[in-house]
Amino acid sequence: MTSKDRILTRDVVVTQIPSGDKHTLFAGAKVFIHQVLGGTYTVQGDTGLYRIDGKDADAIGEQIVTDTVQAATLADGAPDPEAVWDQLKKVYDPEIPVNIVDLGLVYSMDIAKRDEGGYKVDVAMTLTAPGCGMGPAIAEDAKTKVLLVPGVAAADVRITWEPAWNQSMISEEGKMKLGLI
Repeated sequence: MTSKDRILTRDVVVTQIPSGDKHTLFAGAKVFIHQVLGGTYTVQGDTGLYRIDGKDADAIGEQIVTDTVQAATLADGAPDPEAVWDQLKKVYDPEIPVNIVDLGLVYSMDIAKRDEGGYKVDVAMTLTAPGCGMGPAIAEDAKTKVLLVPGVAAADVRITWEPAWNQSMISEEGKMKLGLI
């Protein structure tokens, strides 16, 4: 076994890549860790690729990842927009080692005061391909991370196809990580 080969110590619910379907991998199954990004693990099992959430890292012998955000709210109690962007930069497509912001997948992020109190964050994003089954899982990961920002009471992450994504939308940092420049 290599340092990236692991045996599951307990059953764990995983997200299949690229379909986005939920499955259970059972204790005793052998997996290989391909990448660790944004607090999630992309692993290869006998039947394909899967994403394991950080809260289940103990199943592969890793430290459980607990997301906390060390950010203050603005003077009016609104969430700090930089903190929201920082959280979005912790979201990854499990097949690409660049976060969704640097990939150019996030088109907009708006913060609005809610009538019932608190603030709502609306994010419009796209995917690299319309057929990506991981879209709902990526959007849910983004929503979960945004909700951790102090001052955020609600979040909505919407997938849009307008405009269509293309490689020119990738940031310089993202292009460097992907070896495009």
